[in-house]
Parts: sequence; C-alpha cells; structure tokens
Amino acid sequence: MASPVIAQKSAYSTDVEAGKTYWWCACGRSASQPFCDGSHKGTEFSPIEWTATKTRKVHFCGCKHSVNQPMCDGTHGKI
Repeated sequence: MASPVIAQKSAYSTDVEAGKTYWWCACGRSASQPFCDGSHKGTEFSPIEWTATKTRKVHFCGCKHSVNQPMCDGTHGKI
C-alpha cells in the first residue's frame, strides 16, 4: 500500500458551512489543500466526502495520516 504525500505537518483550520459537502484530499497531491483537485487520478487514493453539520471552524488533517480522517487527530506530531 502506498503512503500519501504529507501536504503539511499541521491541520488546515477551515471555515465550513452547514449542509455543504466537502471532498478532502487523501493523497496529499492536491494544489487546493485540504480539498481534492483530482490529482489522485492514477493512484490508489480517493477523496473522502464530508458534510458539515453546522457552520463552524474545523481542522482537516494536513499530514494525511490521521486515524480520524478527514479530521486532524494530532498524528502529524508523531511523523
């Protein structure tokens, strides 16, 4: 199994809107981090769909190794 590219070793603090669906980049190659831009094509990775339940700030994983994908769980501190 291939490892994703580490886009950054910290979370992406992002304002999200209730009811809106976001596609989180799982491969780490997207130029539109933390969201997918299709750069995963030809790899074994696929983006992860996530829908906001309320309007707020969330912390999407930047290292792409979180156990709680697409949210940051602090794993970046161990890699």
